[in-house]
This record gives sequence, structure tokens and C-alpha cells, in this order.
Amino acid sequence: MLIAQKSSFWKMFRVTILLLILLIVAVNAWRDYHQNWQTPIFVALYPVNADQSTVTADYIASLNEQDFAVIAHYLQQQAQQYHQPIHVYFKLGSEIKTLPPKVPDSQSILEIMWWSLRFRYYAWRQQQDIGIRPQLRLFLNYYDMRTHQVLKHSTALQNGRIGVVNLFAHHKQDSQNQIVIAHEMLHAFGATDKYDLSTGQPVYPQGLGDPDQQPLYPQKTAELMAGHIALSATKSKMANSLKDVRINAETAREIGWLK
Repeated sequence: MLIAQKSSFWKMFRVTILLLILLIVAVNAWRDYHQNWQTPIFVALYPVNADQSTVTADYIASLNEQDFAVIAHYLQQQAQQYHQPIHVYFKLGSEIKTLPPKVPDSQSILEIMWWSLRFRYYAWRQQQDIGIRPQLRLFLNYYDMRTHQVLKHSTALQNGRIGVVNLFAHHKQDSQNQIVIAHEMLHAFGATDKYDLSTGQPVYPQGLGDPDQQPLYPQKTAELMAGHIALSATKSKMANSLKDVRINAETAREIGWLK
């Protein structure tokens, strides 16, 4: 009788622990998809010397948190038009020596799922004590632009709030790097791309900076989740800086700035 009672107790104990774990996972997942913008947003940035070059190493060594403050100011300024008094802070972590797992070129669901699992494990292994618990962690892959003229697409996961961002290791590219970082940030908070994935062309109307502009083309600004300024229905150019970029209503609705 005593043995049966002990067995029943440990079974109930294991079930309780499992339920608690599932509850924690469910709560964290709900938070990932329902950001409270009334609380301060902390973003951890981890630079990676992705091409192992001395040029990239020198660039990373020159970085400081002030280099990213313009992104925080931009987001706070854009949020004001939606009556969201947000506060965003960037924390620059130490350089990470291990590269994130490579994003698959294939659109295979299985490959993407396998990469996602590997990336989550990588992010878990690379945790650093930066003084706060960030709502978002971005791994910044920097490349020497002399040897890498074109970079692969960056990506960010809303579930887990992690992302890998491919950037150029040169200060003359800082303004466009800031656009890419802001773009991936909003992906992690639920925003979707506003460009044609096959051509890179901004989609009308949600991908245009000002879809009500007359005449419609050429546009003067870009929508952040398109990243490019539409010059015509078939041609576009990347925005030079965040001064040329807007966050329009559909994106604001996706990330919870607009109900």
C-alpha cells in the first residue's frame, strides 16, 4: 500500500512539473506575440566577425552603443504618430566568435525548421550578462564590403525574439545598416515584409512610403518593411538612411502600435 502511494505521489509530481513547464512556455510564447510597448524595450546586439577579416575586426572594435541610438530615436519618433510613447534601448554585448548557423537557401519546410532549432540552440548558448534581460537579441554578422559586395537576406524569429542580421563593416554603410537592423527588429515583433519576395520591389500600396502621393511615382520615401523607395512600378532603390523611411499603418497594426 505504501509503495503504491509513493508511486502515485511521484507520478503526480512529474505531471505537475510538466504542466508548470508547459505553462511557462505558453506564457513566454504569448508575450512574444503580444508586446507591451508601455514597458521599456531592451535590445541586445552581439557583433560577429562573419568573414574573419582584420577590417571587420577593427570595425567591430570601434562600435559603441551610441552608434545604434539613431535607431531608437527613429522608432520612438515613428511611434508618436500612433500615440505610442515607446522607449527603446540598445545594449551592445561582447563580440561572439562562433558564427550563427547559416540560413538555408532552400525554401524546404524541413530545412527551415531544422535551421530554426539550431539557431535557437545557438542563441541559448551565446547568452551574456549585459545587465538587463532583453526582449530581443540580434546577432550582427559583419562583412568587409571590399570582399562581400552583396549580402544574403537577414532574418528574425518572432517566437523567441532572436534574429541574425547581415551588415557591412564600414562606417559609410552605417546609415543603411541601421535600416536593416530596424527592419529585422520589427520582424521579431510581428511585422511582415512589404515587398515582392521574387523581385524585391515594394508592393503597392502597403510597401510604399506614401501610397496616396500624386503622382504615385517616383516615391520620396520607403516603408520600413519594404526597405526600398519605389521609383516606378518595376524599379526601386534602397533608402539611404532612416530619414527616408516611414512606418505605415499596416506595419504599426502588425506590431501592436495600432489597434
